[in-house]
Amino acid sequence: VPAAWQRPYLNIFKHFRVEEWKRSAKEGDVATLTDARLKGTVYRIRGSLPSSSYLQLPRAGTQSLGLVGRYLYLLFRPLPHKHFLVHLDVTTKEHQEVRISFSTLFKEFKFTATWLQFPFVCGAPGDSSGRALVGAAPADVRWTCLVLDLPSILSLYLSCHYSHLKSIKLCSNLLVRNLCTSDLLFDPGVTFSEARQAGLVRHGVVPMPREMAFPVPKGQSWHDLYDYIRYGCSWLWLPELPVLREC
Repeated sequence: VPAAWQRPYLNIFKHFRVEEWKRSAKEGDVATLTDARLKGTVYRIRGSLPSSSYLQLPRAGTQSLGLVGRYLYLLFRPLPHKHFLVHLDVTTKEHQEVRISFSTLFKEFKFTATWLQFPFVCGAPGDSSGRALVGAAPADVRWTCLVLDLPSILSLYLSCHYSHLKSIKLCSNLLVRNLCTSDLLFDPGVTFSEARQAGLVRHGVVPMPREMAFPVPKGQSWHDLYDYIRYGCSWLWLPELPVLREC
């Protein structure tokens, strides 16, 4: 199987050795930090304009990541009071290249045959209305696990079939912990025993791998500390309101 090396998941930063900057590129103010809360390395990307600083994989635009996993996971935190921008270039089985972008700068969903632009709405603790958070990230913005179902997104909006993820460009203003791809739907808020008891495993829903997980202090709940955003999963489609926000 050509993609066997990507299963059950691929830790993108680890596999491509981002810290060496040989297979990845950086521009502008990109720094490596140790985050006390996450107890690990994070990348801070900041700039006066979202496009002025970025972290890019792979290094050259002529190359391709060739990642075929259905779900893309981005573990990140927008910088408070700032706007951010992320570009994902994907290739379809019809040999079309499509850019999927999401940003707090976008006021509404727009699309062409080659570009999908999603407004990103930052989740806020205790907020379930989905209103009035369009715009720059709030002061109390949290670390977020964003899950994108890439085949479903392409199918719904462009009626085309997903082949692979070609490139990723993370623009300011963000803190990024990691990225991964997988055919499995990870739920960071459950343990293996809870997933089995709830019957989630037979539906392909499993706990987040340890190396990709955010730490949860004993006695606390994952969902009380972080935001989890899933987009593209069939039971969460909101075609009339295509924005990325906390579910």
